[in-house]
This record gives sequence, C-alpha cells and structure tokens, in this order.
Amino acid sequence: MSKLYVVGTPIGNLGDMTYRAVETLRSVDFIAAEDTRVTRKLLQHFEIKKPLLSYHEHNRKYVGDEIIRRILSGETCAVVTDAGMPCISDPGEDLVKLCAENGVPVEVVPGPSAVISALAVSGLDTSKFVFEGFPSTSPSSRSEALSAAAREPRTVIFYEAPHKLVATLSDLLKYFGDRRISICRELTKLHEEVIRTTLSEAVDLYDDDLRKPRGEYVLVVEGVKPLPEAELTLEDALERVKELVESGARAADACREIAKTSGFSKSELYSALLAEKE
Repeated sequence: MSKLYVVGTPIGNLGDMTYRAVETLRSVDFIAAEDTRVTRKLLQHFEIKKPLLSYHEHNRKYVGDEIIRRILSGETCAVVTDAGMPCISDPGEDLVKLCAENGVPVEVVPGPSAVISALAVSGLDTSKFVFEGFPSTSPSSRSEALSAAAREPRTVIFYEAPHKLVATLSDLLKYFGDRRISICRELTKLHEEVIRTTLSEAVDLYDDDLRKPRGEYVLVVEGVKPLPEAELTLEDALERVKELVESGARAADACREIAKTSGFSKSELYSALLAEKE
C-alpha cells in the first residue's frame, strides 16, 4: 500500500541505524532527503540504491505537493533528515501535515534523537521537559521566548549552532539566572562531549580563545524551582515577581505566574508591586 515512511537515521554513529530503517529504505520507491549528498553517503554505506528527491526548508511547498501526488498515484516514499528523526525542527513536519490533509497513511520508523539522547545523559530531571528548538535570532522574538522559557518549571532543551553558542549561553544566564546546564556536543560522534556545569561557569568556559565552539550542540537547562510555600513570604514572592519583570515579563503576567506557587493572589502581589514603586 502506498504511504509515507518517516525514517529516523543516525545522529552521528552509523552503527545506530536500525535493521528496520535499512529494510524500509530498501523497500520504498523513492526517498525524500533534506540534503541528498548526506543521504547518498548513508545509502552507500548500507548498499542501498534508491532515487533521491531533494526536500528541504526552501523547496518544501512545491516539492511536498509532488511527493503527495506520487504517493497517491501508488508509490511509497521515505522521508529522512540529515541526522536523527525527521519532523523535529525539520520541514518533514509539513510533509506529514500534507499527508494528513490528503488521507495519505504515515508510518514512523523510530531512530536516534539528539533531544532525547541529550536529556538522558544530562543528569537533570527527565520526567518532564520542553523542547524549544533553535533560539530565535530576532531580538524581540528571542527576548519573548527566553522570558517565557525562564519561567518554565520543566527541564528546557535547546539546539544551537557553534557560531551562536557563546551569545546564547550569555542570554540564558541573563534570563534564567545561574542554573545547572548540560552542554552536549557531537553526540555519538568521535568527539562527543557532555559538560555538566552552571550557566555562569559555561559562559566563562567559552570566554577563552583556547576553547572554540565546534560541532552541533544540545543545551539542557534546569527548570525554575519555586520556593516551598511554607518558606515563601510576601517579600520573597515580590522578589520573584520583580525578577520576571526584569527578564521582560509584563507586571500582570509576572504576578499571575508567581501566584500559582506562592500562596498569594495575583491582586495581592500586584498591589504590593505598585506600593513599592510609590
């Protein structure tokens, strides 16, 4: 039956390729790849010969329609990304949506994921987490997103490129305060590295010409820890409100957020904030 297969591929070590992934790529009629050059090397390693179709961020709109047309005409397709699971910070997401809209069956062939792999070795809380992808480079969007993420009690995970790492670590320290972070680099590859430290130490670590950021990074950051209700005074709660406001949150939103864990109402906190400004 014609369908789309979402196939996970190794994030570095080719030994992580599953038997099912190899068999699926051998069985489909064609493969939609983010970068055909990268995928061609993978196929050569496993002695797979299949037609490749370039499908990436810049051509996804018109190529996506072509893929759907071919599947509806009876062909089977596998979508792969350069590394890891398609659809995670990847245009494969749009292809799956197109399949849903057109009644095309989709089957997932799970594989390695940098997000989950980094979380597993982070040493931080793995029970609840949020994935933020790559931080925005737009100043306003970046500020808004980091302000919101700073209030997140769950573990927060980011992707980052090497040339943006230093700036992002500095911004995380600015918005999050000095929390624990796990810096995961080149997971499963020859130069794999996991650094468990704090944000302030991380900023100092890369403020040195001897340690240049190289490779792809996954940043796993500790979520905010609310003070126990019994220990939280109005003054304590008000300080937390002011921290959020200084990070870019609106006063009303900050009061609402702290009210959830402090035992004080939003109006109490807002009144206290206004009284302090008078």
